[in-house]
Amino acid sequence: MSIRAIHVKAGQAIRYKDGVWSVVSNEKVAKGKGQSYQSIQLRNIETGQLINERFRTTEEFDEVFVERKDMEYLYSDADSHVLMDLESYEQVHLPAELIGDKSAFLTPNIRLQVCIIEGKIVGAELPNTVVLTVTDTPPQIKGATATNQDKEALCDTGARVKVPPFIENGESIEVDTRSGQYIGRA
Repeated sequence: MSIRAIHVKAGQAIRYKDGVWSVVSNEKVAKGKGQSYQSIQLRNIETGQLINERFRTTEEFDEVFVERKDMEYLYSDADSHVLMDLESYEQVHLPAELIGDKSAFLTPNIRLQVCIIEGKIVGAELPNTVVLTVTDTPPQIKGATATNQDKEALCDTGARVKVPPFIENGESIEVDTRSGQYIGRA
């Protein structure tokens, strides 16, 4: 099945340059003069090579089937995260670079959606929100209500989140994993 460059989304897989590539990001660039184009960042499934290419918006690719599977996060070691397949209870090592900076939102027993192409794990998506516990944040200053400025809080997973002044140590907060922003108390 063919798919146009403008419709390609992150997490999809395409055939390009005699290989299978997973799409990391796709951004439309519209110039004032001339035609717009797609700036697509791709990762080679076999080698891990990361490239950024420009394509016409109408250019077509062959789409590759991506299997999506729910897995449970167990723990992290030096260079990978260990996940458990919920059907077979098999443990799988996910390279740390596939999650990147979002690994600060990994809590034990959280469910991730893993993308598998041709038997190889190429990515993992965290849930949109997670609940974290605040371990260190400055105390609230009494009477400082004129300016409602957020303060930084360190959470149990190592994530740093801007929170309102009334949040204290030991509280559970809900955080958006896509933006890293505070949503509310949990």
